Amino acid sequence: MQSRVTTPRTLLAARRQAFGPGVAEPPPPILRSWERCAALGLDFGQRPRVEPLTSAALRAAFDRSEALRRTCRPEIEALHAEAQATGSLVILTDADGLILDTLGSDSFAGRAAQVALRPGVPWSESLTGTNAIGTALVERRPVEVRGAEHYFEPHRILSCAATPILGPDGTVLGVLDLTGPAAIHQGHALGLVGLAVAAIEHRLLAAVPPGCEVLRLHRDPGLLGTPREGVLVFEGKRLVGANRHGLALLGLGWGDLGAEHAGGHGGGAAPGPLALRDEAGTPLYGRLEGPPAPARRRPAAEAARPSPEGPILDPATQKLLARAVRLIDAGIPVVVEGETGTGKEVFARAAHAACARAQKPFVAVNCAALPETLIEAELFGYEPGAFTGAARHGAKGLLRQAEGGLLFLDEIGDMPLSLQSRLLRVLQEREVLPVGGTRPVPVDFALVCATHRDLARMVEEGAFRADLYYRIAPYRVRLPALRERPDRLALVRALWARTVGPSRQVSLSPSCEAALAEADWPGNLRQLAACLKALAALAETGESLGPEDLPDGVAAPRPDPAPRPAPAPTGRLDTLAQDAMRAALAEHGGNVSRAARSLGISRSTLYRRCLA
Repeated sequence: MQSRVTTPRTLLAARRQAFGPGVAEPPPPILRSWERCAALGLDFGQRPRVEPLTSAALRAAFDRSEALRRTCRPEIEALHAEAQATGSLVILTDADGLILDTLGSDSFAGRAAQVALRPGVPWSESLTGTNAIGTALVERRPVEVRGAEHYFEPHRILSCAATPILGPDGTVLGVLDLTGPAAIHQGHALGLVGLAVAAIEHRLLAAVPPGCEVLRLHRDPGLLGTPREGVLVFEGKRLVGANRHGLALLGLGWGDLGAEHAGGHGGGAAPGPLALRDEAGTPLYGRLEGPPAPARRRPAAEAARPSPEGPILDPATQKLLARAVRLIDAGIPVVVEGETGTGKEVFARAAHAACARAQKPFVAVNCAALPETLIEAELFGYEPGAFTGAARHGAKGLLRQAEGGLLFLDEIGDMPLSLQSRLLRVLQEREVLPVGGTRPVPVDFALVCATHRDLARMVEEGAFRADLYYRIAPYRVRLPALRERPDRLALVRALWARTVGPSRQVSLSPSCEAALAEADWPGNLRQLAACLKALAALAETGESLGPEDLPDGVAAPRPDPAPRPAPAPTGRLDTLAQDAMRAALAEHGGNVSRAARSLGISRSTLYRRCLA
């Protein structure tokens, strides 16, 4: 595309021609934006060439921005009335300027759509020229662009006011914008958007991070506790989070995050009122707060340390846990993959203990163990009399029991296809329709799924819904098999210490520890933990166990990874039955439902006898 504006001088000449004689020069942010657009070779006389995202790409963008959309919803609804009264639109975009939501005047929405101002269209400055959304993202400040100030001529029917939404660490999360017809001057639009963004950013700082103190301050004590207060978050003396008001009151910038500020926050004083002054000596009123004792939650690093209840994770898995916690707190589902016995549920429980929902329920659902005829009622609940045998007062269902907390769907790959569609609707609409009910019930829970199967391959084979897979698996965590862990010896020692406890004087000899660490554990952590419990139960106080005390096969060195021949049948009925179950599972690619049908038994029986 050839630009008619190639130098700053010709650009300014074009500016004056566009605005006409006697019109005041536009503010510096607008001029800087025009210069950037000219440098990119954009032709201001043409219509920008932007294409909306495909429906699949738009759904993925919505999923990525779900937490932001949910956080901004109250302010968007509050601005809705203003937008309708002034014939304008409230617009929310992501950090790249992609329009996520619009709400307001239906009549103006039609005109806006003619210039591609609608969901699914990117409005970054590099694509759509000078506009409030794109320019606010580049300038990282509130921007108003009226009529002819827009770079592209078709956009000059618009008057826009936008403010970027900043996270506690200064990261741009998105933009809130109020856009209307250029013929109607909306002098208060930028102020309204600014107040809404202040409320959003204040809400983002509502949860006190673990181990941190929060300083709330303002020149007017009556404004403490409102969205207009300044908020700064300290970890010791290090500033780790803030809002714009807090930084401005103390003469700081986003570049000061991460630095230590000695004495700047009360130096660990007890929570309560504080007497402060800004750099000019003006009195400030503040309050230092820490999380109340019941609400404190363990950070991911602490949750990953060995404890009587928690998992024992290697450093790489500790990092995965920390990432999973951040995703859960952002409202993003996580899928945990790994072989049977690798500790997927233990991992999920540790993530729950470290996330912001730690004080709410953790509800675990084994999709493979629920009776197929009752799984829908178990998950979604049911109304009284919904079916024969239903409880007289109905039931909430497991999804509603997880309200406010974390729902853990284990073996999600074994969920029937018919039920997958209902689960997808629950995740999309955030509401549950009980069996036999007519009125949906809102639900709010974080979601972690687990599977020992390859869901992506199941999608290709048509055994798992693609739309559900993309919904639940934006981020996948793979837990290593025990044979892959580099810390096997340390793991054996830690598990043994946890098994015998501090009171019993029973030890493992170095050769016994080495044999346990090098053994082949097809059942992974679950099998190793069971073996250690058996050893502890059989050992005498004061005894030191050696390799000869280990069960048959454990002391043998771990073989090279290669297919192991199946053991010959012993003739015992239970052994023959298990061999048949394993063979059926192998024949059907690990699909529990198909294997159970081929054997003429229930999925729960197969799971209990062969996979538990």
